[in-house]
Amino acid sequence: MEWQTDILGADFESYAFEAAGPDGVVRRATLVRHVPQGMPSAAPTPNGSVLFLHGWSDYFFNVALAEFWTGLGFRFYALDMHNHGRNLRADTPGGYVEHLDDYDAEIAQAIEMIRSEEKLKGGSACLTLMGHSTGGLIASLWVSRYPGIVQFLVLNSPWLEMHGSSVVRRAAQTMVSPLAWLRPRTILRLPERGFYYRSISSSAEGEWTLDDKYRPPLAFPVRAGWLSAVLSGHARVARGLRIDIPILVLISGSSANGMIWQESMRHSDAVLDVNTMALRAMTLGRSVTLERVEGGLHDVFLSAGPVRADAYARLGRWVHGYICGREHQHIQETP
Repeated sequence: MEWQTDILGADFESYAFEAAGPDGVVRRATLVRHVPQGMPSAAPTPNGSVLFLHGWSDYFFNVALAEFWTGLGFRFYALDMHNHGRNLRADTPGGYVEHLDDYDAEIAQAIEMIRSEEKLKGGSACLTLMGHSTGGLIASLWVSRYPGIVQFLVLNSPWLEMHGSSVVRRAAQTMVSPLAWLRPRTILRLPERGFYYRSISSSAEGEWTLDDKYRPPLAFPVRAGWLSAVLSGHARVARGLRIDIPILVLISGSSANGMIWQESMRHSDAVLDVNTMALRAMTLGRSVTLERVEGGLHDVFLSAGPVRADAYARLGRWVHGYICGREHQHIQETP
């Protein structure tokens, strides 16, 4: 593996690789790792590693999140999945996937690379998988299909269900399925809402520096095949995933939806229905901790300073309670 200096600067390195999915198609993904200056790269980490999965139309850019995990004794990695972020190409549709299982191979390969590095450095085999929004849905489904590989799951506003209820999802699936079967890459003409981007980007009214090459302000076009894949994932969550590891779910305290800008969108989730998320979170597994972050945005770790501090405090409390200081000798190395 030849790591390159990443777009985030000297404290980050990235490695682009290819993985063949279950359909035989080879896809390009990029693994990013945090390598703080002054910290020996070979130093073992007592609490293992974290792998972060971004949301739809997104990429990894949150330096503070990496620094938080590293500061607690973890080695931090993030995966830009295919057709996202660092892997975007002019000849491929941004964000597109026809089956969420198509991410399986690149996630598995990233984990294999992480485990190999930790084994060489004598670090802990403990692995925490973290996902935001659609990345939270993908992470949950992956852990449920491949038990025994990940030891802890952290979800930041995971997209576990459509707005409203399963009735809305079933109605949407009925309408989109024929088109997804016949012409999966057809763009659905849906209203464009840039409210979340407006609340986070420093080029609008937020405080975060986002590169429009990797994250478009109005998100990628919604295609029939992609929406069908997400709806199928929601249906699997609704049936219950039976995940048998500790799970933390962080969500905002409220939602603010609508087709016009509201000031409440500066301190609420302007993308998903938090109450629906809270209900669906209980179907994930047997040990689920739900934290509501008052004033939080859709990504609670991009919220205003005091709210963000509260989100990190809640995450830290859970990490100290479940992971830090525990013995991990029972964790088996992945074959």
